[in-house]
Amino acid sequence: MTLMLDQPVGSTRFRAFGPRQIDDIARRYGLSPKIRDGIALLAHVLPFRVNEYVLDQLIDWTDPAQDPIFRLVFPQRGMLPEDDERSLESLVRSGAAKREMAAEVARIRAGLNPHPSGQREYNVPVHEGERLAGLQHKYRETVLYFPTQGQSCHSFCTYCFRWAQFVGDPSLRFAAPGPDRLVSYLHDHPEVSDVLVTGGDPMVMSTERLTGHLEPLLGVESVNTVRIGTKSLAYWPQRFVSDADADSLLRLFERIAATGKQVAVMAHFTHPRELRTARVTEAVRRIRATGAVVYCQAPMVAHINDDAETWASMWKSELALGAVPYYMFVERDTGPYDYFKVPLARAMEIFHTAYRTLPGLARTVRGPVMSTTPGKVVVDGVETLGGDRYFQLRLAQARNPALVGRPFRAHYDPSASWLSDLEIAADTPQDIREALRS
Repeated sequence: MTLMLDQPVGSTRFRAFGPRQIDDIARRYGLSPKIRDGIALLAHVLPFRVNEYVLDQLIDWTDPAQDPIFRLVFPQRGMLPEDDERSLESLVRSGAAKREMAAEVARIRAGLNPHPSGQREYNVPVHEGERLAGLQHKYRETVLYFPTQGQSCHSFCTYCFRWAQFVGDPSLRFAAPGPDRLVSYLHDHPEVSDVLVTGGDPMVMSTERLTGHLEPLLGVESVNTVRIGTKSLAYWPQRFVSDADADSLLRLFERIAATGKQVAVMAHFTHPRELRTARVTEAVRRIRATGAVVYCQAPMVAHINDDAETWASMWKSELALGAVPYYMFVERDTGPYDYFKVPLARAMEIFHTAYRTLPGLARTVRGPVMSTTPGKVVVDGVETLGGDRYFQLRLAQARNPALVGRPFRAHYDPSASWLSDLEIAADTPQDIREALRS
């Protein structure tokens, strides 16, 4: 086994590897031609980016095809529909012209539901008669902000529901050039208390550039919390420890906290192995020392973390670092969804099995949760009424605030993996039923 989980990385400079470096990676780590060719094929469609830390610290190269972190960052055969894979492979082998390849890639991507849950149709706010590019406002209290310079990541996850941000198509991308329109919108919407800076990953920006996006929020009295959505703690914890501007980043967090606003680092850990390096421990310690709080969330994805032991280990490891287990999500219906989806009944059982093993302080976690068009739907359990079985469901968050916390039921279906697969019970209140139709 070639994992080097305890080796220090020092001040290693960040270096990204993409599709052009697949051959180099294959030679360096001894990937078979079959695996190498599969990665290269799917990288035409799915975004691929990895870095030295992930390659050397997180992946077990003794059997990469079965390794959860390898599956997490390397696109592989089986992640696309079989017909699409065959069509793509045929064009590659025939040496098709760039225009023909581009058209086929665009066709396949269009079939992968690039913007699930009505993000473009319902979430983009209008201010002074104009749709605001790079903003989403789905829930009353929270606005999402996508700064243009943060629309990449230190590595890409194969299951990412924001994959359309990374494929180089401006028509698919949410991006805001600067915070001026956001700040103006916030001043006119005092009901917004939280701004989630997301992407991509804001932590790919320099501290100087990030400061330019965050400091204007400090003048908005109604904003209480600045959330930063990031996978950097898992994929490049050096951002908070040894990068050239790591100290200035932490001082930025301190300045925000000193104003009385909370800094919430929304960390994305998918597997407990991502929490086991010394760099992660130090990164979380340094973040917490600024007054910021680290919240942890991830989806349940087949082939990577779809078992109770993995989740229990991950939540306990998060707690041990002083982070807060927050959400277990259901994999969204986008990208390589058929490869990664887990039936709701199984996800629920895995959640409850893992949850029962947790100490009380780790039972802050909620799940399994579907981020659907009307809101976040929690699968709470299964009940039997009059001989029929039902999923017990609840809206933990909703586009219509009046629906938050409201329970409802759907007929039990062991194969259902998303809200659209379910038949809602006849006794569901009319306002919830109407919201679910959207």
